[in-house]
Amino acid sequence: MKVTYIAVCAVLVLLVWGGQMCMGATCNPLELSPCASAIITAKPPTPACCNKLKEQRPCLCQYLKNPNLQKFINSPNANKVATTCGSPFPSC
Repeated sequence: MKVTYIAVCAVLVLLVWGGQMCMGATCNPLELSPCASAIITAKPPTPACCNKLKEQRPCLCQYLKNPNLQKFINSPNANKVATTCGSPFPSC
């Protein structure tokens, strides 16, 4: 479990270099790091996670197109986190 969390963080760090602007939000996958434990372990999302998910919502389609992030964003737990936070994933 800890190795998976570290792997997710490593992928996010690598992707931060390519952070872009989209629809007024700074697209930075590292901003979703407060959601990592909820996505990996199915724990309930924290308020910080929900806030970041809502901030990054305009960028989610961009993240879905990234093969390094796609498996995390498309996961059942990520979908559950988004629903719990009241910010369902957009249709891309």
